[in-house]
Amino acid sequence: MSDPTEGFRRELVEEINADPQGRAVLECQYGQVWDTEQLRVEFEVLSFLAPFITVRRLADDERGTMCFQHSPRFYWGFTPSARRY
Repeated sequence: MSDPTEGFRRELVEEINADPQGRAVLECQYGQVWDTEQLRVEFEVLSFLAPFITVRRLADDERGTMCFQHSPRFYWGFTPSARRY
């Protein structure tokens, strides 16, 4: 199966992880940032397709996407899905 986003995603993964940022910098750029444990408390991870994840926010069952970097592992940019499940 062909993935039309693979090239773009690979470039983005390389860019993000070539110069990984600390939490303070990511918060200035994107707002709220979660580490892995914080993510587990607030979200259920539904799928990974680096550098993106699909999640379900536990508080209100809202599904959406986020970005992440490998190390240090931080997640940011929760964007609710336009599609309702």
